[in-house]
Formats: sequence, structure tokens, C-alpha cells
Amino acid sequence: MKGPRLPDTVRHAVDVKLPVSFDPRAEWPFCNSLGQIRDQGSCGSCWAFGAAEAISDRICIHSKGKVSVEISAEDLLSCCEECGFGCSGGYPAEAWDYWTKSGLVTGGLYGSKLGCRPYSIPPCEHHVNGSRPPCSGEQHTPQCEAACVPQYSVPYTHDKHFGYKAYNLPSDQQQIMTELYNNGPVEAAFTVYEDFLLYKTGVYQHVTGSALGGHAVKILGWGEETGTPFWLVANSWNTDWGDRGYFKILRGRDECGIESEMVAGVPRL
Repeated sequence: MKGPRLPDTVRHAVDVKLPVSFDPRAEWPFCNSLGQIRDQGSCGSCWAFGAAEAISDRICIHSKGKVSVEISAEDLLSCCEECGFGCSGGYPAEAWDYWTKSGLVTGGLYGSKLGCRPYSIPPCEHHVNGSRPPCSGEQHTPQCEAACVPQYSVPYTHDKHFGYKAYNLPSDQQQIMTELYNNGPVEAAFTVYEDFLLYKTGVYQHVTGSALGGHAVKILGWGEETGTPFWLVANSWNTDWGDRGYFKILRGRDECGIESEMVAGVPRL
């Protein structure tokens, strides 16, 4: 996952009194995207999902609910060449940079027929049993198509949403919390170990098993559970995995590197 970094790192004046817990779904209830869990399918597109999810949230938050869209992970996955290797992995920082330079169109979940470019890779079960087929080897990266699906009436270029700026976050708990509190969810990357795959409830801390690789996710907020501080995180492995698609991970100690590679940005409205 260790890829290029954005030139800018944003630092907040930490004079804001932050609450003990923060859940953006309660703070901005008019933003439906905050409660959505997506599914990347059999494709290493987590880097595109973490970005598309957080960008969707931020467009809604910054427009105070006036602009509510699902940003297309498909558009980002298939068209951002500098982002890395498509379904074989990519770089969160480049994804946010691409949003500021090239813009991203809308696009809903697989089979939803929503937006300009909905996701084309079917959902699957990630390390759990469920109603969907188990995820298999990585699929081919979808083709970049500068056109919306036929049933969508807006032209591709008119459907683009742009970022005003993208930036890194410092590996500092207070700074990250202030960013979440002020601006909404961020994208983070961390190392997945074997014991993470089995997560169901509680605050995850790596205990056993070997490292499997990097994974990118959307961080929503924070809290404490029986005295243990955590980040509240949305995964992109559908709602059958984890705690209905979410997980909590230890906060403040750079658990599995989660605090050392966070990126975010501000939409151009």
C-alpha cells in the first residue's frame, strides 16, 4: 500500500473540545451515504472504495445535504492510471489527487442501475459464509469508459464532481479526530493480518497470524468500548462481514499502521 504521498499535510488548531465519541451518522443524518456499506467484489479495489465512499460523504456534508450523490468507485478504479494497478491494488493518495484533477462521476452498487457508472463487479462473501458466492481470485480491472450507462440521462462530462484540494493527515490522534469532526470521513490504509478476517465485534487489535497485505477503508468516527479507545471504520466487504460491515480498531497507537497513511480532501461545490 505504501505509495506516493500528497504534497500537502493539513494541521488543525486543536482548540476544539472534542467529544468522547463521535458518529457522523448521527451528526449529519441527512447524508445517507454515511450509513452505506459497499462491496468491492473479487477485486483489489479497496483503495478506490475508501476514496469514493468518503468523497460521497464529504460532498453531502460540505453542501449541507444539498448535493447527495454516490461517487463511482468504478470510474476511479478503471480510469485513474496513476492510481496503481486497478483490481491488483492502488494508492489512496493518488485517488484523492485524481478527484481534484479529473473529477469523478456518480455510480451506485452492482446491479443498482444508479448513477452514471455503477459498479460492474458482482458482490461475494469475504472470508465468511453467506448467501453470495465466495470471493475468488482478482477479476480483470473494468475498462475506462468516458460514457454513462444508457439509462442515465446526464452526459459523462457533466456528471463529474471535483475535489478542491486533497491532503495527508498527520499521524496524530487529535489531528485525525479534529478532521473527522470538522470535515467528515477519511480514507486510511493498514496492514491486514489473518486474525482480522475473523473479526465480529469488539475493538480489534492484532494478536495472531501473519500479514496478508495492505487494505484501505473509510474511517467514520471514534469512541470507547469498556475503556478501550477505537476508530469506527466501514469496510467494503458487504454487510455479512464483521459487525454488519463495520469494525472498530484500537485508536491512538497506530494499530497495524492505521494512523500513518490517512488521506482526505475538500470538495469543489
